[in-house]
Amino acid sequence: MTTTHISPDLGNLRRIAAFSSGHEGGNPAGVLITDHAPNDSEMQAIAAEVGYSETAFASPDGEHWRVRYFSPEGEVDFCGHATIALGRALSDLKGPARYDLRINAGDISVASHTDDSGKTLIELQSPPTRSGPAEGTVLAEALALFDLSDEDLDPALPPAIANAGNDHLVLALRQRDRLARMEYDLADGRRLMERHGLTTINLIVAGEDGLFLSRNAFAIGGVLEDPATGAAAAALAGYLRDIDWPLDWSQKEAADAARAEIRIEQGDDMGVPSRLQVSISPEKGAPVAVSGQARDIA
Repeated sequence: MTTTHISPDLGNLRRIAAFSSGHEGGNPAGVLITDHAPNDSEMQAIAAEVGYSETAFASPDGEHWRVRYFSPEGEVDFCGHATIALGRALSDLKGPARYDLRINAGDISVASHTDDSGKTLIELQSPPTRSGPAEGTVLAEALALFDLSDEDLDPALPPAIANAGNDHLVLALRQRDRLARMEYDLADGRRLMERHGLTTINLIVAGEDGLFLSRNAFAIGGVLEDPATGAAAAALAGYLRDIDWPLDWSQKEAADAARAEIRIEQGDDMGVPSRLQVSISPEKGAPVAVSGQARDIA
């Protein structure tokens, strides 16, 4: 793609790694907060020039912030890690609070809080979730793309299309070593994802005590792999709820506040350790909360 230098002042552009593991790792995102949003071509040019998998653009819109996300290759309706990065930037700019966001996929929110260990976490509330089985052509093409067979798949987690603002193909593998060997052709992956309207292909391995190991192919955005993917994490959580995956529904202070928690470790195979926490209510289809740390990129 040919990039052009654009007119908006980029002095306010922030570079933040979301879902970091302490002072390392995380998925880098650009964040630009302005009084008036650049036009579409300018946002696309900025995203291409920044070069991260996504850049978030935010400007005031009544009581909301209007937010749009662009990858180097095009607009994305929802991006979790860029939302976490935006939450960090808004917290730094305006103070810790809940910020209501209006995105292409609907209305969501982002906020900062301190956990029991004293870490500051940024938490987003996702769009509503939905999921369904992945069968036929899309499954066959995805297996061929990654050189997988039916025997590589975990039968306890059937292939699915999961959505929390975007469609993600979920492929659960039996073995950790098979996840570590994930590779595919970027151009072939992009064509597959364009044909089937996929934002990522989420390869996972289920561990113990609510832990999931993940790798996310993001060929449609021009990126072989994302080190942390909040939108895919939200979609995965909704899928687990839909299939009645055994989750630990802990009871909080109020009788109606039961929540389940899962943890996602992503990016380790890239040398970019990233950690995501997801909190899920029992109501099928309801938004889920995805949280993690965020650090500035020098």
